[in-house]
Amino acid sequence: MDPITIIVIVILIVVVGGGVLLYNGLVQQRVRVDEAFAQIDVQLKRRHDLIPNLVNAVKGYMGFEQKVLENVTNARANAVAAGAKGVAAQAAAENQLSQTLRSLFAVVENYPDLKANQNVLALQEQLTTTENQIAFSRQNYNASVMQYNTTIATFPSALLAGPFGFTRREFFEAEPEAQQVPQVDLTLS
Repeated sequence: MDPITIIVIVILIVVVGGGVLLYNGLVQQRVRVDEAFAQIDVQLKRRHDLIPNLVNAVKGYMGFEQKVLENVTNARANAVAAGAKGVAAQAAAENQLSQTLRSLFAVVENYPDLKANQNVLALQEQLTTTENQIAFSRQNYNASVMQYNTTIATFPSALLAGPFGFTRREFFEAEPEAQQVPQVDLTLS
């Protein structure tokens, strides 16, 4: 073989090998994003399962606060249904559910017997723990999405991403209120 043929073969091997490595890296990152979203989904399902127990535990104490319980129940149903509508719809529905849960916990504070009920306290603690796990899972998912989106948009991965169907993923957005900076007033009255 002449040296030109050997050089061409070596270049082809390097290009094909590099392409395979890039493709496999893209697949690994896409799988990481999918796995991170599955972790959010696990925590959201856990929260969805805890909510009916909490509503049932407080229902007897909060007879005239029926609207709050209905709001929580409806928000839970919307959040469960939103799972099939994509990341943005699911995030919006879950944010709405978080807001209705906050209003429920605020109302619970007005009932001393309810605040002392061990069942309600245990359920609140489980929901609080689940909310923390959801927040961690969102962070992990969004970090995975950022890395994946950056990879598919940068050279040389961008050369393979489009033709092989690697598309941008949506972030799981936090609640709008959570993004606002809280106001602090330190003036003395």
